[in-house]
Amino acid sequence: MRENRPVIALDFPTFEEVKAFLAQFPKEEKLFVKVGMELYYACGPDIVTYIKSLGHSIFLDLKLHDIPNTVRSAMAVLAKLGVDMTNVHAAGGVEMMQAAREGLGEGPILIAVTQLTSTSEAQMQADQNIQTSLTDSVLNYARKTAEAGLDGVVCSAHEVEAIKSTTSSNFVCLTPGIRPSGSAIGDQKRVMTPSEARTIGSDYIVVGRPITQAENPVEAYQAIKEEWNG
Repeated sequence: MRENRPVIALDFPTFEEVKAFLAQFPKEEKLFVKVGMELYYACGPDIVTYIKSLGHSIFLDLKLHDIPNTVRSAMAVLAKLGVDMTNVHAAGGVEMMQAAREGLGEGPILIAVTQLTSTSEAQMQADQNIQTSLTDSVLNYARKTAEAGLDGVVCSAHEVEAIKSTTSSNFVCLTPGIRPSGSAIGDQKRVMTPSEARTIGSDYIVVGRPITQAENPVEAYQAIKEEWNG
């Protein structure tokens, strides 16, 4: 179920900056955008309503992680917003993920975070006391996510092939940390180019600063979209 549009991370702090950014694109260009914690906590549900009114698709990236009943109730609220995709932390466990699925319903895509792409193996072992390899941790989380009935995971593009091998070819892999050739990697530790992510089997790619901070965001988006689609 590969998505041919790169998902643009709207990592802006204000409603006005989002409006100004989206206004640069032709009205007929329907985007897939990511609304993360900073923007959602600053603007609330109104930002989702506004973006949906423009005809764009939304990945609401809030990474829920709480007791199952709380996550179920929160997902029921998010379902009413009409988001196209949202997520939880796989570390919350199978029961929590199942509750998230129940609350959200079967329409939107529901995925789980395995290990953040900013996390190195050494950090994982020291900070989380998970004394396996980073890959083993990610694959365990992916298996548990599939067991819970979710659609897929957020993961590094470097892990896509192994995840699909241990789950199924239809298991969604959304990969942040995507950078065009020659661009700065910023705070990401595990990155790939759009063409590399396509080759390795990513279903969705998330791109932020290479588009949002470009001199011409529309041109930057189209170039990444072309590279993503080969």
